[in-house]
Amino acid sequence: MKQGSVKQGIVTAAAVSEDQGAENLSLRPFSLKDYVGQPETVEMLSIALAAAKGRGEPMDHVLLHGPPGLGKTTLAHIIANETGGRLTVTAGPALEKSGDLMGILTHLEEGDVLFVDEIHRLPRAVEEFLYPAMEDFAVDFVFDKGVHARSHRYRLNRFVLVGATTRVGLLTAPLRDRFGIFRSLDFYEESDLVKIVCRSADILSIPIDAEGAKDLSRRSRGTPRIVNRLLRRVRDYAQVRADGVINVDIVNAALALEGVDEMGLTPLDRRYLLTIIKFYGGGPVGIEAIAATLQEESDTLVDVVEPYLLKTGLLIRTAAGRRATPAAYAHLGIAVERTKGT
Repeated sequence: MKQGSVKQGIVTAAAVSEDQGAENLSLRPFSLKDYVGQPETVEMLSIALAAAKGRGEPMDHVLLHGPPGLGKTTLAHIIANETGGRLTVTAGPALEKSGDLMGILTHLEEGDVLFVDEIHRLPRAVEEFLYPAMEDFAVDFVFDKGVHARSHRYRLNRFVLVGATTRVGLLTAPLRDRFGIFRSLDFYEESDLVKIVCRSADILSIPIDAEGAKDLSRRSRGTPRIVNRLLRRVRDYAQVRADGVINVDIVNAALALEGVDEMGLTPLDRRYLLTIIKFYGGGPVGIEAIAATLQEESDTLVDVVEPYLLKTGLLIRTAAGRRATPAAYAHLGIAVERTKGT
């Protein structure tokens, strides 16, 4: 996955691709026993890994789906660490033709793990080339053309494919059905995020009190990646404007500068809700209309903004479009009757 994109904010399209950054890697757990949250997924993977080790063979292919930042890449690293295999990381859009995938597959050793992020964006030709690799650990390629065409099957080492997607509905049924383990990752509970922020603060040698950790976790949108990013921003503020110790007052002051409110909403989240309320009377309104008004990509809104707003009950999706809920009006301090003209 290519890096080097400039971070534009706490929750943006650019921020989604930062999961491979050096700081994130330093905070990432390396084993399932250190992984916090997603208990059912952790238990299933523990059983699958133990069973595969007992049989002396690679585990089934794994498909992980859910909003960005919930630990899909981290789990791929953990699977590789637990099995002792080498991890190869790529992304669906990076595999433009079957030859790109062929080069990766033929270099995999027995038991290696191939992680494909945004697997729903694989080109169709590459996806079909992947089918025999997943099922039979072999790839077929054709020499020559016409009457002289001949096919050759190349045997691969047995590997584990870990696919990650934020849009599971865009996966084709043939690809989805070839995964033996299919898990959905959900937003984290505040108690789990408190554990994560305390662990990260300990790794980064940042003093933080219980109330500060709780307040930081409450504003992190139920997402470990965001809580770690917010922690680093609050750390900077504490070192420059305070005595280096993070408490609830420091969290409030630092995140006020970031534009993150008490529910964890960012300026983009609030602009999204305000657009629905002020420009479209509270909805319903289509996502393309909202994206055009905000001058943002619709995929960014669907993948990054909407999941948390739906989870917190500030937004509902209907057949007619998106609608702001009374809770959204209350959070933004807007009277429902005045805005809707009722």
